Amino acid sequence: MPEQRLSANDVRQLYDRHGAALLLFARGFVTDAGAAEDLVHGVFLNLLRTRPNVREAPAAYLYRAVKNAALNAQRNRSREAPLPDHEAWFIHRRGDREAALALQSALAELPTEQREAVVMRIWSGMTLEEVAEATSVPLNTAASRYRYALAKLREILTPHAKLEG
Repeated sequence: MPEQRLSANDVRQLYDRHGAALLLFARGFVTDAGAAEDLVHGVFLNLLRTRPNVREAPAAYLYRAVKNAALNAQRNRSREAPLPDHEAWFIHRRGDREAALALQSALAELPTEQREAVVMRIWSGMTLEEVAEATSVPLNTAASRYRYALAKLREILTPHAKLEG
């Protein structure tokens, strides 16, 4: 993919398209909603300030930047805080808070690599090729992580779905 310098308009469009999914992605690394928002906003502010040359798909670049920012924040933290059970990462479409928390809990149980693949693929609509590029793994590895994550989520969430039905 050829290099491209992102314009302010490009950055705004990327934020509109991927901001919510990147926030969910960041929540996999930091437990506080405000810290996750700060990470994502920081990445976009840095894009606006530096206008870097991007050699990969912009979405892949964003996920890598958010992950790096989150890992840096973790490294700088003196201790881990437990994930608050009462704080929702996202809102269920039909307002079912219990279902949203069940999904949040299920996502938290996934290995980081699988959670990354699911968030990128489902919430950002990235192709598996873009997921592979963002995570610096071969396409088959990205596809396997996504497939294993979906299977694990089905396994975890099936009892919850039966209770609803």
